[in-house]
Amino acid sequence: MIRLAIATLRRHRGAYAGTFVAALLAVALLAGGGLLLFSVLTAKPPADRFAATSAVVAGERQISLETVTTKHKKEGKTKVKRKVKTERLTGAGTLPADLAGRIAAMPGVTATVADYAFPVQATTGNGRPLRGADDAPVIGHGWASAVLTPYTMKNGNKPGAGEAVIDADLAARGHVAVGDELRVTTRTGARTVRISGIAAPAGRDGLPAQGALFLADADVAAVSGLPGPTAVGIFGTADPAQIRATVRAAAGAADVLTGADRVRADLPGALPDYIGPISIFGFVIGITAFAAIFVLTGTVTLSVRQRLRELALLRAIGATPKQLRRILGLESAVLAAVAALPAAPLGVLFAGVVAARFQTLGAVPAQFEVRANVPVLLLAAAAGILVTFVAARIAGRRAVRIAPTQALVETATAPTGGLVVRVLAALVATAGAVAVLTFVPLDGPFGMGMSFISSALLLCAVAATGPLLVRLLTTIVARPFGLAGLVARAEYRRVSAVAVPLVLMFAINTVMLLNGALSSRLAGQEQVARSAPATAQVAAAGGLPLDAARRLAAVPGVTGAAAQLPTRVIVAQGGKPEDYPAQGLLVTGTDAALDLGVVAGAYTADGFAASAALVRQYNWNVGDLVPLWLPDGQQQQLRLSMVYGRSRGFGDLVLPADLVAAHDPRGLVRTAGLRYTPGTDERIRAEFPGLRLTPTVDAAPPGDASNQQGAWELMVVISLGFTAIAVVNTFAIAATARRREYADLRLIGATTPQLHRLAGAEAVVTVLVGLLLGAAVTGIVVGAFSIAQDGVFRVFVEPLTYATMAGGVAALGLIAGFLPTRLMLRRRALASRV
Repeated sequence: MIRLAIATLRRHRGAYAGTFVAALLAVALLAGGGLLLFSVLTAKPPADRFAATSAVVAGERQISLETVTTKHKKEGKTKVKRKVKTERLTGAGTLPADLAGRIAAMPGVTATVADYAFPVQATTGNGRPLRGADDAPVIGHGWASAVLTPYTMKNGNKPGAGEAVIDADLAARGHVAVGDELRVTTRTGARTVRISGIAAPAGRDGLPAQGALFLADADVAAVSGLPGPTAVGIFGTADPAQIRATVRAAAGAADVLTGADRVRADLPGALPDYIGPISIFGFVIGITAFAAIFVLTGTVTLSVRQRLRELALLRAIGATPKQLRRILGLESAVLAAVAALPAAPLGVLFAGVVAARFQTLGAVPAQFEVRANVPVLLLAAAAGILVTFVAARIAGRRAVRIAPTQALVETATAPTGGLVVRVLAALVATAGAVAVLTFVPLDGPFGMGMSFISSALLLCAVAATGPLLVRLLTTIVARPFGLAGLVARAEYRRVSAVAVPLVLMFAINTVMLLNGALSSRLAGQEQVARSAPATAQVAAAGGLPLDAARRLAAVPGVTGAAAQLPTRVIVAQGGKPEDYPAQGLLVTGTDAALDLGVVAGAYTADGFAASAALVRQYNWNVGDLVPLWLPDGQQQQLRLSMVYGRSRGFGDLVLPADLVAAHDPRGLVRTAGLRYTPGTDERIRAEFPGLRLTPTVDAAPPGDASNQQGAWELMVVISLGFTAIAVVNTFAIAATARRREYADLRLIGATTPQLHRLAGAEAVVTVLVGLLLGAAVTGIVVGAFSIAQDGVFRVFVEPLTYATMAGGVAALGLIAGFLPTRLMLRRRALASRV
């Protein structure tokens, strides 16, 4: 049977070219998406700052919550089930100040070093920000912790009071030499330090992903504001495992890390963050997998349908339906296996290009690397082979029931049937889409993902009932097209097979573009509305200490100020911790400088505020006492005092600024809105020369929104490229299968121009049907998403984008429908097949 399948493939290479192309692209997309997700899930920090230690004791780096459920069984037995869920902190918990001394006295320990790690905003004498490679942050330490890596002095001396040592990489990038001065800003304030020396780890100038600045140990507490060390490095003569067991009792609840785990003791802000990229690449593989499976299934089904006369001939010479299904399945599996060979390196190339583009957009850390993995490539190939095989078997279930007598007629048609199964499948998929659009909060963080899922479900419903929908639409659409309309109405199954990829191409990409654009637009509108009361927006390079923000608010003529400290806060529900963007807020003066769109309550300095979406999600009420975990892992019980509506591009929680500054290692004001009288801006510029003062009317929307829209547009490019190739491929398969039909029309007198017009008119009918179905799916999803955002029903959102997508899909469909037929109708090419 396998030899027969291979012989058939060799004999009909041209007929299987379309399926080969579809399988090649599908496996390449699956491989590329799989490699991206695998690489980000297994990404490791680029360097270990504690490489010289035997073990490290670290403060809290994550919040872990345990839930216990008890299930009573028969005979008095009970089953206890425990689940532990964690959420990574954006800051670092601190350890007792005397812990290093207590551990140093333990057997097997020769020395300990307390490490105070904190983010630093440093600028050179000419005001240039100092950053590491790939815009890496600068992390401050005490000089004693230099031995943990270890750093060794290359030039100069260790720091004294008011001095600092920087790593060689930072010195080269900032053109800083020994004796130069740096302006260092932390949450405790801004100060000037003199460079006393330049140090570097062995064999390199600095650590990847972070720059290092070492202060005198006596200055660390005042500069960092830390009550204790963030980690304690341990040196010993005993085995690291033995040291870990020895110090565990003294460490208490803190982690004792050895080996490769030591890197986890670093400050979270000093390590590349892969939480966001996991979601991004998960979404990429979701889009690519759906599109690949959808297109591949349709292509295989169309290719099987084109072989009805051949299958009827095999039936006539005694082949059973079971044998034909096996042949079809084996042919498709062999074809997919051959396609997988070039698809694997193509997938690696695809993953590298996509990762590089996301890095350019800032959505993925610059240190991220795509790593080729053989098991992932094999899984992608296996998935492509399996999908192709299953699609051929399913398509063959009806095709192989064709009557043997149809081998004697010019046009073979498959037996009708399976209507009930198709309708049931469509109803299930539609019900799932309706449930997602109705019950899932689309205005939350998962709104875009849920809109994609609902689009996919509706597309599955369209694919399942494609022949029925196309038959209904062609009855209406095809009437003005004469003979072409009659052919399209008679061959509605062929029109369906070609139109469905057009539906996929239009709906999936238009939904992502329009919903992404709507989210960005609403974020920009809310930013404008929030800042509207302020006269101007103030920002400082790297950030502004809270005390400086208070002095700014006290400048004569300033009548109101709203300073914002961006942070992250963890909230728990049902034992599951979730991380949310938040703001520390300092409000002063008699005039409001920020309008959050208050829904209920009023902001108080000892409570917190939450967005309306978050309040709905957690079923909070004004006055509720809610536990919140701050960036350093400290839990605070705060009372909900206000609910606000304008949270896009701002955050879901608002906390007192002093609380955030005390528990977030950054703790700097990013922006501040000011209300002031005319002429006050000159006083502000004179007193704070490093600030950037921008009138509110000229303030730009938040950068995160534009970055997010860029990420969505890149995903659209990925999807659009594949679906466009799929559309061309499907049209080419359909046109090739009609060679005999066109030859017969030529024999009875049809001219080449007449056949060109016929093919063009049929392509127009197919494109119209595809666009109508795609517009229906798009309208349902975009309309529901729009209502969830702000209660306004929109379908087009951005008419130009909508029209561009519709025009592009129509143009591609017309070219793909007409060009293959034109090439085939060349007299010599057509005659060779008659």
